[in-house]
Amino acid sequence: MEQIVLLGIILVLALIFLIVLFHYIPFGVWIRAIASGVHVSIRSLIGMRIRHISPTRLVDPLIKANKAGLNLSITQLETHYLAGGNVDHVINALIAAQRANIPMAFEKACAIDLAGRDVFQAVQMTVTPKVIETPVVAAIAKDGIELRAKARVTVRTNIERLVGGAGEETIIARVGEGIVTTVGSAETHKQVLENPDLISRTVLTKGLDAGTAYEILSIDIADVDVGRNIGAQLQMDQAEADRRIAQAKAEERRAMAVAHEQEMKASVQEMRAKVVEAEADVPRAMAEALRSGKLGVMDYYQLKNVNADTDMRESIAKASAPQGTTEAIHSSKK
Repeated sequence: MEQIVLLGIILVLALIFLIVLFHYIPFGVWIRAIASGVHVSIRSLIGMRIRHISPTRLVDPLIKANKAGLNLSITQLETHYLAGGNVDHVINALIAAQRANIPMAFEKACAIDLAGRDVFQAVQMTVTPKVIETPVVAAIAKDGIELRAKARVTVRTNIERLVGGAGEETIIARVGEGIVTTVGSAETHKQVLENPDLISRTVLTKGLDAGTAYEILSIDIADVDVGRNIGAQLQMDQAEADRRIAQAKAEERRAMAVAHEQEMKASVQEMRAKVVEAEADVPRAMAEALRSGKLGVMDYYQLKNVNADTDMRESIAKASAPQGTTEAIHSSKK
């Protein structure tokens, strides 16, 4: 009985040992590599398991690279994998570059992949150029007519400038700037409509692909439409602004005239008040003269008679004079 229990324990331990052994030593991957002519040591496979790396993700790309004639080692692939790169994309890109006679080193491909760009797609764009369509760009010629143009830019990847180079957005922005400059330098919008290739030739000579990850092959104007008459609109806006300025100045002059009229009325009222005040002082002055003996009673009555005679003469003149003359007399008295 004890021998049976001991034998069971030995079998269980042997089973556990085999499970651990096959877990840390992927014999299937090792045999596949040997069958493909790729040398991968058991120690390397065990090290991958310890470092939590799936051996299949490195061995299969290494087999593919070896079959394509690329001289790579498992250490190079493992280093790139641990750095966060996509080993399979890098191997595919290297194979595609080799088939297309494009010189590309493994380190360069790894740098492009680690920079966040799709290295395989970059190689494909080098072989097959890509067409980038710009949005509608509005530009104004010297005659004030707006033109709305759309361009198609054919580019291919520049492998040497792929790391650190600007992307498609920069290409689109520069092409749009070139369209605006070309249309803006044209004397009339008809020149651009008659020769749309003028935009392409002018833009291509500016070297818009400098500092970018692409090489511009051609710029084709897909569509040119006539927009608004900006010059006429600006003149209308300027005329409206001038009218408002003139109206504001006229309102200012009118306000100044009204203020001056109010000041004149205030001055006339002030003068009338002074006259009324002076007339009110006359009786007091006469009373003072009578008290002081400077004016006698007879002198006072003689003055009253003179005033009465003057009022009578004025009444006779008003009664006998025509209507216009009477108004003239009143105006002269005022």
